[in-house]
Amino acid sequence: MRICLLTYRGNPYSGGQGIYIYYLSREFQRMGHEVEVIASAPLPEVSEGVILHQLRSSSIFHPGSSFSRNLTKVRNPVDLYELCASRLGIFAEPWAFSFRAYAKLKELCKQRRFDIIHDNQGLGYGLLLMKRLNIPVIATIHHPISIDRQADLEQANGLRERWSIIKFYSFIRMQAFVARRLDRIITVSQSSAKDTKGFFKVPADKLRVVYNGIDTEIYSRNEEASQNRNGLIMVGNTDDRKKGVLYLLQALQMLREDGIKLTIVDDAERHSSYADDVGPLPSYGLKLVKKLNLCEMVQFTGRLTREELVQHYSTARIAVVPSLYEGFGLPAAEAMACGTPVIATTGGALPEVVGDAGILVPPEGADALAAAIKQLLNDKQAQERMSEAGRKRVKEKFDWEQAARKTLEVYQEVLTTR
Repeated sequence: MRICLLTYRGNPYSGGQGIYIYYLSREFQRMGHEVEVIASAPLPEVSEGVILHQLRSSSIFHPGSSFSRNLTKVRNPVDLYELCASRLGIFAEPWAFSFRAYAKLKELCKQRRFDIIHDNQGLGYGLLLMKRLNIPVIATIHHPISIDRQADLEQANGLRERWSIIKFYSFIRMQAFVARRLDRIITVSQSSAKDTKGFFKVPADKLRVVYNGIDTEIYSRNEEASQNRNGLIMVGNTDDRKKGVLYLLQALQMLREDGIKLTIVDDAERHSSYADDVGPLPSYGLKLVKKLNLCEMVQFTGRLTREELVQHYSTARIAVVPSLYEGFGLPAAEAMACGTPVIATTGGALPEVVGDAGILVPPEGADALAAAIKQLLNDKQAQERMSEAGRKRVKEKFDWEQAARKTLEVYQEVLTTR
């Protein structure tokens, strides 16, 4: 098959979407399919043999961007709208990317024809134009972004911040409109399928569940490092209020006398959208650490390579995933693959991922998190049991080759129906 994957933000550091594109395209290519990826910055990593087409972006939601600099690069109304919208605090990247991707696809289709177009959570109006090319268009929804908006609004400070959040997420209505009109929607968990049906009103007969995978060639226990396990680890973007760093830090406050250390795999500082003017700013997580007087108990690692991340997983006694919601929960599965016991919430798909390989607590519960951490730290037998159960569960359920094959089955189903 000739497959075209679309991703408006595909870098692995942009979250699970970037990891998804890398591994899915790699497995397709290994199976002998021709894969092309259309993407905009921050660009995805792709394996050898996968063709990458880079599209520009005039958004100022990128580190180092500025309105005046991007204004000189405006070429058409799409560029101008994205630039002005981002300056007003509106996230227009999915909208703009979809139209640029449509133009690129029209150009590519003059030379070759694709069997399938697969969008990665962009869901812009341009996807509906792609249907005019008489090629099936499907999309993966890792989870409906309505959940992110809800979490941000619940933790907002004041009306001004609430209004900024509402403006930023104004693209959600577009995503719901587009999702209902595509040939199929793939979700990465049963929980995400349920929420996509509920929030976006996608008909159940269009939804297909395909779990993500974990690269166990990389994510496996480092035997030497695991001999001296100590402390807790959290992996996630702490500026994403949905990740629940507030509740983990509140739990850490309750455990102050126990001398516990927490490693957060995230940048302590961010570059603002207006970096030329104000420079780096402390992340939400760092602000909370200082506010709660936890500086001696918490360290931020900054960005890590996959190998460095495995080292950190392997040296941690417990991986904590305090998210209010996860469409899948890659950090939980990665920790399990490395043999690290997991404490996670019941938010979203985390119970589907963790199973019996960890302890589950209700979201937004600092008390429950603190109690679970204390309980597990004092129970070495439970730690060993969960370590083995986690590694076994990942090998049995979360494999990228299997994910690719099941995705191809969805493609074939659509093609056969057409």
